[in-house]
Amino acid sequence: MNQSEGIGKKIGLWVALAAMIIVWLFPTPVDLPTQGHRLIGILAFAVIIWMTEGVTYPVSAFIIMVLMAFSLGTAPNPAKPTAILGTANAMKMALGGFSTTAWALVAGAMFLSAGMMITGLDKRIALVVMSHIGVKSNHLVIGVIFVGFLLSFFVPSTTARVSCMVPIVVGIIRAFGLKEGSPFAAVLMMAVAQADSLWNIGIKTAAAQNMVAIGFIQQVLGQDISWIEWFIAAAPYAAIMSVVLYFLLIYTIPPEIKEMPGGREALEKMLKEMGPVSLGEKKLLIVSFLLLFFWVTEKKLHPFDTTTVTVAGIMIMMMPKIGVMTWKQAVPHINWGTVLLFGVGISLGTALLKSGAAIWLAHHFVALFGMETMTPLVILAILAFFLTVIHLGFASATGLASAMIPIVIAVLQSVKTPGINVLYMTMILQFTVSYGYILPVNAPQNMIAYSTGYITSKDFLITGIPFTILSLIAILIFSATYWHWLGYVG
Repeated sequence: MNQSEGIGKKIGLWVALAAMIIVWLFPTPVDLPTQGHRLIGILAFAVIIWMTEGVTYPVSAFIIMVLMAFSLGTAPNPAKPTAILGTANAMKMALGGFSTTAWALVAGAMFLSAGMMITGLDKRIALVVMSHIGVKSNHLVIGVIFVGFLLSFFVPSTTARVSCMVPIVVGIIRAFGLKEGSPFAAVLMMAVAQADSLWNIGIKTAAAQNMVAIGFIQQVLGQDISWIEWFIAAAPYAAIMSVVLYFLLIYTIPPEIKEMPGGREALEKMLKEMGPVSLGEKKLLIVSFLLLFFWVTEKKLHPFDTTTVTVAGIMIMMMPKIGVMTWKQAVPHINWGTVLLFGVGISLGTALLKSGAAIWLAHHFVALFGMETMTPLVILAILAFFLTVIHLGFASATGLASAMIPIVIAVLQSVKTPGINVLYMTMILQFTVSYGYILPVNAPQNMIAYSTGYITSKDFLITGIPFTILSLIAILIFSATYWHWLGYVG
């Protein structure tokens, strides 16, 4: 941690509280309800506390719940302006995110990831693929990126996927006698972090932040985006950017070796050490393929939504005799802080939308940039750039999506240009929420890879900045072509 990060964490809470109080001290605008005014103050608090990490994410979730309960509870009741809302009703708003299907899907995804870690199936999949890739340095980089793609179908947690891959890649690096400072070791570790971040975009169920966007889309627009609809839109983009990532890594950090003798043997040794495929792995593989089948065929062959199917899969995984894990085994592998933050983030975003605060902010944002009559492509460019820049200050894509997607939806609804498809343009802008490529602190998966010591902040900068720029350019190219042809961008 550098000095500026340390200072930010020390004063982050106080800066966030000060920002909230300053917002509250301003007179309430005539076109904004008191609840909305107070929620904008809480939003300012949330953005700063999540950017500075002045407190841990789970603690920030409790603080936001308490702030919502007391500040909204003492505000006038919109249904009866002569009376206050009351803390009990306000607390229901603060807990509202925990009753959404999006929250249930994220919680379910945590259990799927736990099953992978307990059985070791994710590690076996990775090792099998890597052992068949070859021993040339460029083949190993391709293998790491491909495994990131493959695991995103079965492990719906970026942190879990990277936690699975890092020990394998470290084993490869050590087996070949590479030291810290080795360009090839850096390339392999960067590929782990960046490929997994990239495939958060390609697969709907690969990351929690996607569920944030889906949750707000369901609540505000009353619509949903199925697994296959998301895949058709996003997978080609992620696939092309995977190729770009490969060439960018090889070009910016040229490997010092072309081939790693004994590489295949080292991987096969790690695979042999795992022993034969266990019964638990076989069961989980069957459940995983069944889930994937039902996700892909949602709205096509059956009426069951992604969340319900996932929860049913978790039930099977934990059933006596036929399951692969017990509750006691699963609990230590669940990131309860993320589950808590996700629920509160949805609650805050929903309250911003229902109170009119998000719409009020959107109107001012649209007026500030003169976006009322801009073309859909220009609007996408402005909002994508805005989200990318603000991501530099966030260590949580879930926090970023919780704070910004409600405002993005409101902005798109405020624009008067014909051809604005709010549903799919929100999805496209959600893709940029996964652009945590530039700094180690931009994503937990970056920090896991960074903690190995094989990559530096400079490595992130020299690869992350051009990759982010190319990703934004690709967003605009896809919006003008492929997504336009699909009818997603007018």
